[in-house]
Amino acid sequence: MKYLIILSALVFSSCYEVERNCNDFKTGTFESTITIDRVDYTSTFSRTSELQVEAFNGSIDSTNVRWINDCEMVFKTINPKNRAEQKDIHLKILTTTKDSYRFEYGYVGDTNKQKGEAKRLILE
Repeated sequence: MKYLIILSALVFSSCYEVERNCNDFKTGTFESTITIDRVDYTSTFSRTSELQVEAFNGSIDSTNVRWINDCEMVFKTINPKNRAEQKDIHLKILTTTKDSYRFEYGYVGDTNKQKGEAKRLILE
């Protein structure tokens, strides 16, 4: 009986899989929210398969997008204005829903990661 309970627990726990339909979010217009030190920051961006244009706090930044796999990409700022903007950013989509995804991001090679959520505004 003990083995049946353990086997049942393993079967039911292995059936749970996080939804990740990352291809649905490779292009479009989105609103992104991240929280740093309990302060929410919101930006909007449009992404094609190779370019992302983001508006935040009255400024617009453009980055080249390089997809590593279906759920991970690297951003490279096109016209960096300072040393920090010269660093590439790695973003990984963690989970998806019909119209949004949760992600983590950080500088390439840095172990410090931030998390956020992006919601689809327009499908392109």
